[in-house]
Amino acid sequence: MKKVNMKMLFDVSREIVLITGVSGQLGRTYARTFLESGAIVVGLDLVAGNHSEILESEYRDKFFFCVADVTSKSSLELALEEILLKIGVPTVLINNAAIDSPPGAPIEETGPFETYPEASWDKVMDVNVKGVFLASQIFGAEMARNNKGSIINISSIYGVVSPDQSIYEYRRLRGETFYKPVAYSASKSAILNLTKYLAVYWAKNNVRVNTLVIAGVENNQDADFKKAYCGRIPIGRMATEQEYNGALIFLSSSASQYMTGSQLVVDGGWTSI
Repeated sequence: MKKVNMKMLFDVSREIVLITGVSGQLGRTYARTFLESGAIVVGLDLVAGNHSEILESEYRDKFFFCVADVTSKSSLELALEEILLKIGVPTVLINNAAIDSPPGAPIEETGPFETYPEASWDKVMDVNVKGVFLASQIFGAEMARNNKGSIINISSIYGVVSPDQSIYEYRRLRGETFYKPVAYSASKSAILNLTKYLAVYWAKNNVRVNTLVIAGVENNQDADFKKAYCGRIPIGRMATEQEYNGALIFLSSSASQYMTGSQLVVDGGWTSI
């Protein structure tokens, strides 16, 4: 039996990694992880933010920020032209950009399903589903032409199971009207089948497409929310922003070369209940 080189198995130092939504909490964490692993990283977002400026300073020849709107095909096409000119053909795409209704969202967005605004539905679907579709279409097609690539679509526990509305009961007991909105869950569920479609479609082109399903991340949330949330999750706490990095390295490396069309669930046991 051929000896396995474990160091090379998880090596991503020769990859060109594109990360959408790089200015967000997880996007910037993912970027730093790949940079520290030796990869070239292109961060895409509407605005750079301070973190991207710091990464550009620390990794002058490795990190590049590119203004791009995932809901605009022409914007992504321009980004691809710039990337091909300056860096080369991307080999990894992490479809991370997404929006949700935050805890402080207007009451019309967090009220009952019966009155959930059509405009809010359209906005979430535009970014979370159309954005993944377009980014995959533009960057994935280039990977397919080059016969090499890994696309990682970021989904959520709420794309696999329905939101547990009892977690938000503490807000209703305060007299607030609050329900986890429908659009985020529906959008993250759509990602699961889009992943499978693309995995089958591009299998012959050596482009693998998988979904990483994640749970909630610690970000100074309301204490009552964390108490309710952590009481529901078997591990008993929210994820730190570092705890999805290993899964991304695995899905980007040759360690997962026989894996496509799959869901890798890293959720503290949430969907096991």
